[in-house]
This record gives sequence, C-alpha cells and structure tokens, in this order.
Amino acid sequence: MLSTLDELNLALQEGRKTSIELTEEALARIGDPAGEGARAFTRVYAEQARAQARASDLLREAGLRRSAVDGLPVSIKDLFDVRGETTMAGSVAREGEPPAEHNAVVVDRLIAAGAVIVGRTNMTEFAYSGLGINPHYGTPLNPWDRATGRIPGGSSSGAAVSVSDGMAVAGIGSDTGGSVRIPSALCGLAGFKPSAWRVSMAGVLPLSANLDSIGPIAPTVRCCAALDAIISGDNAPAPEPAQLRGLRLAVPTTLALDAMDNHVADSFRQALARLSAAGALVEEIAVPEFAALAGINAKGGFTAAEAWAWHRDLIARAGGRYDPRVVSRILRGKDMSAADYLDLLDAREAWVAAVDRRIAGYDALVLPTVPIVAPPVADLAASDEAYYAANGLILRNPTLINFLDGCALSVPCHAPGSAPVGLMIAGSNGADRRILAVGMAVEDLYAGR
Repeated sequence: MLSTLDELNLALQEGRKTSIELTEEALARIGDPAGEGARAFTRVYAEQARAQARASDLLREAGLRRSAVDGLPVSIKDLFDVRGETTMAGSVAREGEPPAEHNAVVVDRLIAAGAVIVGRTNMTEFAYSGLGINPHYGTPLNPWDRATGRIPGGSSSGAAVSVSDGMAVAGIGSDTGGSVRIPSALCGLAGFKPSAWRVSMAGVLPLSANLDSIGPIAPTVRCCAALDAIISGDNAPAPEPAQLRGLRLAVPTTLALDAMDNHVADSFRQALARLSAAGALVEEIAVPEFAALAGINAKGGFTAAEAWAWHRDLIARAGGRYDPRVVSRILRGKDMSAADYLDLLDAREAWVAAVDRRIAGYDALVLPTVPIVAPPVADLAASDEAYYAANGLILRNPTLINFLDGCALSVPCHAPGSAPVGLMIAGSNGADRRILAVGMAVEDLYAGR
C-alpha cells in the first residue's frame, strides 16, 4: 500500500520519519539493481535531493512547513528544463544541444514548495506515444504482472513507475493525448490532466502547443489535488469531495466503450453500479462528435503539425538517432499545409462547442481511461503492426478530452489484486476543481468511506 502525502506529512510532523530518511529510502529503491530504477529514471539527483531533504528537516524543526509536499521525494519527467542541463525528453538526438538557462516554471514551483526532486523520469521519446516503450533508455515495467513484463503506459512511463515502486511519492508528467492518465490507469494510480492553461508550459519541451498540459501522478486523487495546487499556483482552498447523491454523470456510448476487453468492461460496469447505488444519476448519452474526431485528425492533427514545426531542424541534424516509430509520426506533419492547419483550428472550435453543448447538463463524463489492460512489452516491441494498433486504442479515449481542451482524472476502479483499470472522470475547460471533487468522492466510495 503506497503512502499518501497526508500520511507522510503526519509521520514527519510526529517525528516518526525525517525527510532525509524518506529520501534515502527513495534513493535506495532507485538504485536497487533488482528494481526498475535504472529504466524509470534517466538522471538521479542524489546529492541535491539529500541537500533539499536536510533543509526541509531544519525548517521543520524551526516550525516551518512550506507546503503539502515539503520534504517529500518527487520525480519530474525528462521534459522539464533544469538549469545547466540539456533536456533530453527521453531521446539521444538532443545530445550536444545547449543546456537550459533556467528551470521550467513547474520545477521552480516544486522547489519553492520544498519538494525533494530525486530525479528525471524516463518517457516515450519526445512524448509521442501512449505505450511508454523507449529503445534508448529501456522500458520500465508495469508493477502488475512484472514476470510477464507489461507496458507501463506513456508517455510519462517512468513517472508512474517511480510512484508505484516507492521511488517517489509523486511524479509530475505531461499530458498531450493521455500521457498522465494512461500510465496512471495501467499502473493502478491516480493521475490528473488539468485544463491546459492551468499550469505554465514555460521551460517545457513541447509536443503540441494546442494540446499539451502538465499534471501529477500520485497514489490518490487528494494527492493529485495538492500537487496541482502547487504546480498551478492555485491558492484557493482545496476542493472538498462532492456529494455523489444527485450527481449527474454521463457515459458516452459513442466510440468510448468500443473494444473493451472483458476485465475492463467488468470493472467499468461495476464502477457504474457502485455510483448508481450511491445515488449518482448515471445516464448513457450519444456523443456523435467523438466518432468524427478521427476524420478531423486524418492528416495527423495538431501533434504531427506542431511536432514537425519544432523537430524539423533537429531531424535534419540527427533524424537517424530518433526512435523510428516516433520520427515516422512526426514526419506526417511535413505534408500538412497552412490551409490544413487553419482548417484544423476551425474544426476544433466547432467540435468543442458542439461537445460542450451536449454535456452541459452533467457534472462529469465517466468512461474507461483505457479500454484494455496493459499488454506485454515483448508483443509490441516485436511488431510495428501490434505497436501502432495498441497505441491507437490506448490513446483513443484520453485524446478526446485533450481535443476538448478539458480536464480529467484517472481513478483506479479495479478489484484489489486484479489488473489495474482506470475510470476517467472528465469535464470541459475550467471544470478542474469540480472534477477533482467528483474524483475524491469516487475514491472515497472505493475506500468504503
């Protein structure tokens, strides 16, 4: 059972633990040769973390506590600038590129809050896949069925495994098409994708300026809410759990429930039954716009167009060093014209307005985060066909919310001991606090509270 921020803060407050002890425990797990640390992290900040932990302990002795994450080990995705280092983004193609002159805003906010940053986490190269497979640094294995060796989900693969394996209390990732929610769902964790404007992207290597967002992966929704407040600079009081009785929840039947495997389908049905029994009003609705999205993105969408614009010079210099499965998707953007891009902007505006009208009377959408359990790494590494098929299926539902410019949680909804399954709770742009409140209530329902 993973410890939450509240549990660890209480241990620090009561003197049962110190920050340096928690940090040494995290570093020991990262360095364990029998563990996943070597694949989950691309860089470890052992000495800096120890210094941050000692400072936190000294401040605590003086009666000062900076935030809910003060003195706790946190990981950051290898996408965020750290002053003096080249941001590699899970690639080797950027070797020799100039180092960052400043920390990313999100890194500075974590440091100011007293977080002990233990290292940079591995990811799909340049964040361009939902599977988490990385041929350069290895693929950290899902905590479930590790003997088989299953994907962790991506692109924030190392972030999720750092949390699931106790190498960090929380991981900060990015989400362009599900890259926080997918690994959270497949690894049995909570993950929050905020509205894109909520957390500054300054100092973050982009994938798609129109779709990128930054969010936390953690043991619970409450942990995610606390971390979101820190990295977003939101000083409002923390959300309280919503009342499930009378809550209006919409289940989109268009596309989102297609191709579920039996375990995900059973877990999702049981989640809806629990919510209904608790008094929530669960209603199935058609959302025909969801079926239209593939056609809107047929030429590659924002990710291909905007990734090509950012990567074209680097590909010219070092394209042979990219993961072929990543660079092939970026190259799709090369053939998009300015007119295609403007058409895409117009189509998105109309699509978002139509979906927002359709879901306006509901407190949240609920749907499976991912329609299948985590497949074995070996099956996908060996076959391009299997890789792309799994990637498309796994990205499908989360991508709907990124295109909506909305916000969403993934909350575990599987039976204890079974394969992890995520319940996605989603809303329109700006509904972040309401979605967190609904997520807390769902979490409490599963905890029997």
